Amino acid sequence: MFCHDDIVKLRRHLALVVRWQQLKKRGAAITAVLFFSIFALVGAIVNVAWINGPTFSSAARMALFGTPKGRLKCTNSSGSLKYTCPRNNYPTDHQVRQSSSSCPSYFQWIHEDLRPWREMGITQDMIRGARKTAHFKLVIVNGRAYMEKYKPSLPARDQFTLWGILQLLRWYPGRLPDLELMFDCDDRPVIRRKDFQGPRKPPPPPLFRYCRDDWTLDIVFPDWTFWGWPDVNIKPWKQSLKDIKEGNERTVWEERVPYAYWRGNPYVCPSRQDLLKCNVSDKYDWNARLYIQNWNEQAKAGFKQSNLANQCTHRYKIYVEGWAWSVSEKYIFACDSMTLRVRPNFYDFFARGMVPLKHFWPIRDNSKCTSLKFAVEWGNNYTDKAKGIAEAGSQYIHEDVKMEYVYDFMFHILNEYAKLLRFKPTVPAGAVELCPEVMLCNATGRHKEFMIESMVESPSESAPCTLPLPYEPAELQAFLDLKANSTRQVEMWENEYWQNQNRRN
Repeated sequence: MFCHDDIVKLRRHLALVVRWQQLKKRGAAITAVLFFSIFALVGAIVNVAWINGPTFSSAARMALFGTPKGRLKCTNSSGSLKYTCPRNNYPTDHQVRQSSSSCPSYFQWIHEDLRPWREMGITQDMIRGARKTAHFKLVIVNGRAYMEKYKPSLPARDQFTLWGILQLLRWYPGRLPDLELMFDCDDRPVIRRKDFQGPRKPPPPPLFRYCRDDWTLDIVFPDWTFWGWPDVNIKPWKQSLKDIKEGNERTVWEERVPYAYWRGNPYVCPSRQDLLKCNVSDKYDWNARLYIQNWNEQAKAGFKQSNLANQCTHRYKIYVEGWAWSVSEKYIFACDSMTLRVRPNFYDFFARGMVPLKHFWPIRDNSKCTSLKFAVEWGNNYTDKAKGIAEAGSQYIHEDVKMEYVYDFMFHILNEYAKLLRFKPTVPAGAVELCPEVMLCNATGRHKEFMIESMVESPSESAPCTLPLPYEPAELQAFLDLKANSTRQVEMWENEYWQNQNRRN
């Protein structure tokens, strides 16, 4: 809010600017008046509290103010706290240089995820068919976002997913075509492939979510934590990556603890409870160090033991799914530790491009303890190879899943999806318009802090990366065979190891 002194200052300096316009032909002295007037005017504006809330860092404040067209205000002209979406406060299009970079290889899966609708297209009736489990419907018309909410999601999921889509619209203003989609924020995919196979079966409803498996047709989209998970104090992805990189540099791989590390909530699925059997005990050491994470206790303690940057201290880190895929995957891979990946059933948008023995070490799901024991023994005997796998997996995350590529993936999946629509999207009568002003100004606490931190300040200076062509059938099969054969190779080594151990005993 403006205080009385600020208003007086503004009036005085605006009067000087008007006076300069009247006298602008009188020479260099007047130019000096203009310079000092603008300097003082900026100083007055900076002292004005445009955003209600805590004191932010200079970087966060820049995100709030930005350029004149990117500035956010949480009050309207009458001083009311009724937040609405303004017009003409941010570029609606932006001239950019053509991108010279190709997208990472996992972008090819965009074509595979949309293949069920490639020939027939997507009708509005098909989209309505996905409403049964959807949390919201998103409509984008003329670069502006509208939402119909059907039911609440788990904390922060729908809110930060929508926030992320708004940032995409700021990153690439005016580039996305009009579209309409349904989004399910729950963990497990629900569009079963078998329900839509056969000549008399209906076409599958297109439904976006965070993961899928080989038996479902849900469309994979980046999860909400890329813009932060305030409920457990996980920062937006860009800052998290920076923090983890700094943590990696504190302890080189050779000096890390030579065991497999996992910390998490084991009570969300049987597979994680089974993993706990592999913890070190008085009777046996499976080379694993496992810790239960109680988020309620962490919240009370200020999340002091859950700092991701402080968890890159072991040579090996375990990834095991939760109720479905786990958001922990990207943080584990980013750690410069060799990731021991328990065979997953689900996959997110980037994981399908990763290859066993190149980016991670595969762990059997039905014999976790023996598999973990051998993996650590192998790594500690072949340290150069283990370190190479660790670095390749971490590099994949830091380079191919950096925030710029997350936005590029979002752009391409939505752009390709929009091409399949067989109708012209329109704004539903009961839809609510979304914009940063509405979402940020209604947020409080850590939710608001993470929105500020993850807000796009200005449009990208380059176009999205170039989407690779779809896989040829033989090419896709060769890639799947490579991954399967690499896993079988590890299992053969493991079998030989335990056979030798049994002979010795």
